[in-house]
Amino acid sequence: MPRKFIQRIMPKHETVRNSKSLKVFGKLLHDANLWHLNRRSAAGGFAVGLFFAFIPVPFQMVLAAAAAIPFRVNLPLSVALVWVSNPITMPVLFYFCYLLGNWIIGEPAQAFTFELSWHWLAQSIATIGPAFLLGCLIMAVVSSVIGYFTISLLWRQSVVSAWRQRAQKMLEKAKQRAKQNAND
Repeated sequence: MPRKFIQRIMPKHETVRNSKSLKVFGKLLHDANLWHLNRRSAAGGFAVGLFFAFIPVPFQMVLAAAAAIPFRVNLPLSVALVWVSNPITMPVLFYFCYLLGNWIIGEPAQAFTFELSWHWLAQSIATIGPAFLLGCLIMAVVSSVIGYFTISLLWRQSVVSAWRQRAQKMLEKAKQRAKQNAND
């Protein structure tokens, strides 16, 4: 089940390979392991994608692709999962990261208003930046580890379930043959 579900939601590798932002990787994108879908590559793709979803930088997709190549994990999954932090979810996720960072550092949360300007960004790096970046790093690592082990476990359960169903069918067929042989 996880394989079919992941294949359904995963972008086509031609689409990812032809992306303008990923052209910088050139021939590295032709490695078959980057497009293969198995338990290790899917779990690794989830880990890489979720890690970079919490890193507050532009071009998260390019960074996820760059990490997927040396780790030889599923590149389309890595790139697609970066979109966990999209323009709709990003404010909530990053505010939670800020609160987590404050809690770890032991400082109270500071009141601030967001402005889309370089001046605000430069000023905020000194005040809320350390807590925010620490929270982002912690969430990146935690979500990455949880994603990796969850997908590995779900994949394994799916395989075991398929084996059991196959064994049950074989047992039923053997019983039917034995019944037919007894009747003959």
